[in-house]
Amino acid sequence: MKPSDFPRPSSHCGSVDRRAALKSMAALSGVTALTVAGADGQEPAAVKDDRKASPKRYSMKKSINLWAFPYPDRMTLRECLQLAKDAGFDGIELNYDLESDLSPKAGTKEFQAIRKMADEIGIAISGLCSFLFWPYPLSSNDVAKRARGLELAQKMTHAAHDLGTDNLLVVPGAVHIPWRDDHDPVPNDVCDQRAKEAITTLLPQAEKLGVHLNMENIFFNGYLMTPMEMNSFVDGFDSEHVQVHFDTGNIMEYQFPEHWARILGKRTKNIHLKEFTKKGTDHSLECFRPLLDGTTNWPAVMEALDATGYDGYLTFEYFHPYQHYPEALIYQTSDSLDRMLGKLS
Repeated sequence: MKPSDFPRPSSHCGSVDRRAALKSMAALSGVTALTVAGADGQEPAAVKDDRKASPKRYSMKKSINLWAFPYPDRMTLRECLQLAKDAGFDGIELNYDLESDLSPKAGTKEFQAIRKMADEIGIAISGLCSFLFWPYPLSSNDVAKRARGLELAQKMTHAAHDLGTDNLLVVPGAVHIPWRDDHDPVPNDVCDQRAKEAITTLLPQAEKLGVHLNMENIFFNGYLMTPMEMNSFVDGFDSEHVQVHFDTGNIMEYQFPEHWARILGKRTKNIHLKEFTKKGTDHSLECFRPLLDGTTNWPAVMEALDATGYDGYLTFEYFHPYQHYPEALIYQTSDSLDRMLGKLS
């Protein structure tokens, strides 16, 4: 092809169509122009590129669970709280265990010191949760385990109060616990009866301390398998201190969180954002992924939550801190949440 084969410039090249030029520039920058600057110098209005972030801005708050940090092996609790703050989180969810800073070994003095430390750093404690509901289920066939579970749940309620959070995640019962070989299956009706008895026992203390007992949907445990069952369970206590801790990932194997969010409605007091992939065949805890690396329809989930008026914490829960450079997971998650919340310009 020789130079003469190229189209010759128009004699009107000095007055290129301004509207077309602006549209081309907007496309190159990933923004769609809605209006074009006119003679009055008006700036073009623009909407966000939905490949980068949600076009809609949501008012929910960013939180992350302590399990995403290499605590206590490689980071202290203070370092974890500071890292969460530095990464841009509004809150952090802490975990009650048998051996950590948050355990039966600690009391009001120690928990209030943690609260003060969080205040100094400038980060909220968005809630308290625990894996102890699995070795000591509130619906266990073992009377001693049930009693220990109640005792620990009461200690957690006190701890939540002392930590300055009104959110305590509660697993009310389990028909089956597939990852434990020391749990005898509990008949569904017996599980339901024991779970209701346990929450009834815990409720007076929770109401007195101003702590919400938030029931978590698990699915893997064979109890409260639909949002309607969850609603019925929660509503049966007729108390504002019994609400729902909605976990998006725990139902993803066979159901869809955008459906649950709408049906749970105003009962949702706190939320776990767990990413899940339906492309795999491993249905253990390994099926949960870093945020956005799964098959969850996050735009639909966010819209469903927003429609219910939810403006509380969205807490990323993940059980595997990165082996190398663990700060990366924290910052990646913060960035993902910013995109989901429409906070990126």
